Amino acid sequence: MKLLRTIRLDPSDTFVFERAADPGEWAVSGAFMFAHADPDALDGKSRAAFRGGFLGVASLGWSTLVQIVEASEADRDALVGALGRQLHERLGAPDVAAARGAAEEEVAFAASLCDRPRDTLIAVRRTFEDGAIREAFRTLHPRGTRKPMRAFSFVEVENEEEAHEDVNLLALARHKQTD
Repeated sequence: MKLLRTIRLDPSDTFVFERAADPGEWAVSGAFMFAHADPDALDGKSRAAFRGGFLGVASLGWSTLVQIVEASEADRDALVGALGRQLHERLGAPDVAAARGAAEEEVAFAASLCDRPRDTLIAVRRTFEDGAIREAFRTLHPRGTRKPMRAFSFVEVENEEEAHEDVNLLALARHKQTD
């Protein structure tokens, strides 16, 4: 069985997200964290987490990338239990049974993303479309044969969709001047 763990290739997650996940945490998609969010109200670090973050279960922090790793049935059960506790104790699930059921679904979805070889990196891109959250996942892997990684390496991206973002630099400049 394979599951997802957070990975930090550089310190950028600590600047991008309000709370960065610790490297090596078990991870799930985390889209449920935005189920009741107003897309227009998301800004700054919460918007970054929505657009491209995986949820680290232990910290409820965010990670830009996750890594596919081997896991045992005991690891899976511990992950379901940990996420269930977080959902009940910190995120307001009505009872333990409901929290565990939701955790089972989230972990099953995370496991479904692990159909690639071990150590494959996965990134997510989320959008709100027609009142629903849409997620697109892409895999990242080094080109060619394995070689020692340099400070800057290029990776091949599979199934990447064109980003549809509009940035109004004038509005950003005005906002900066009022701060």
